[in-house]
Amino acid sequence: MARLVLKFGGTSVGTIDRIKNVARKVKQEVDAGHEVAVVVSAMSGVTNQLVDYVKQVSRLADEREYDAVVASGEQVTSGLLAIALQEIGIPARSWQGWQIPLITDDVHGKARIERIESGDLVARMSTGEVAVVAGFQGVSKDGRIATLGRGGSDTSAVALAAAVQAERCDIYTDVDGVYTTDPRIVTKARKLGRITYEEMLEMASLGAKVLQTRSVEMAMKHRVRVQVLSTFEEAAGSALPGTLVVDEDEIVEQELVSGIAYSRDEAKVTLVGVEDRPGVAAAIFGPLTDAAINVDMIVQNVSEDGTTTDMTFTVTKADLDRTVQVLEGARDDLKFRRLIADSNVVKVSVIGVGMRSHAGVAQRMFKALADRGINIQVISTSEIKVSVLIAEEYTELALRALHTAYGLDQA
Repeated sequence: MARLVLKFGGTSVGTIDRIKNVARKVKQEVDAGHEVAVVVSAMSGVTNQLVDYVKQVSRLADEREYDAVVASGEQVTSGLLAIALQEIGIPARSWQGWQIPLITDDVHGKARIERIESGDLVARMSTGEVAVVAGFQGVSKDGRIATLGRGGSDTSAVALAAAVQAERCDIYTDVDGVYTTDPRIVTKARKLGRITYEEMLEMASLGAKVLQTRSVEMAMKHRVRVQVLSTFEEAAGSALPGTLVVDEDEIVEQELVSGIAYSRDEAKVTLVGVEDRPGVAAAIFGPLTDAAINVDMIVQNVSEDGTTTDMTFTVTKADLDRTVQVLEGARDDLKFRRLIADSNVVKVSVIGVGMRSHAGVAQRMFKALADRGINIQVISTSEIKVSVLIAEEYTELALRALHTAYGLDQA
């Protein structure tokens, strides 16, 4: 049959009863004849507690020792799941990142995977033994435990699936798939059967919490088929109950727009009355780059006489105060008249690979928003995405209007 990698997040293994439930799900795949590796996160809340322990001891801890502490959560979960599988008659053993080994670079706390030497693990899987792998961790080239940072367990799972040449990587979480938009806001949102890597990457980067961006990037690079599905809901007779994230070639007919995403983590900064001269953009954004502040959407308006310009751009809300501080510090060089900061904004995006072959996508978006009296403050586009910045108070109205405008409502 197939070789599968299953990944279970913190909520899926949050209690002993949930770990036993995961063991039963793994047993179903083993009973179906599949070779199975399972990647697990720490039990929900455990990693935060471990991080807090470190901070109580030292605010500036040795990053290698930090990794040694926080990686222990996944070690516990992998051992417990292996025991739970053995208790129901399934041969299983736990694997830590250093035992595989999963080799990373030396950037502790946010290490990147360099290679996985999976020969021993595959040999054990071929005998029918389930490999229960601690996610989020590997071993650096100097032999120290290294953690992969935010979304590390998803990244571990996709990388492992690529290394063992798995047919599919199933990401089990607390939602049953990828939806056309947030179903908590738009009740007519529907679950997508398939979505392309590119679309999923855009949705993940724009605030959709289903998959982490790094894991989608890795899946796209190695062409790993990923399925998102729920740990807590049983499939009603469906062979593939969740959402498949696949190459564009696997989707026969592309929808014009696959989803509407939004991000509340946006803040708008406008510099009014900047001198319009060559190099002014570099003068503004250079200091922000030096301060490790990422700028997203940008729009520039030149005055009628061509002597001054207003520059508007967005940063994350967490970076807003630091952005203002950096720009005020450079006021003498930039010579702007006024700085306006606004954190009450939201970025709304329509996403779809079908945009490549259809005109009028942006116009439909602009009209739908205008019909509801929603003013667009900033616009940015890519080949498969159109994003606008609007006042945060209109978030729900905008999502519902756009969902209907692109024919995404459930039949």
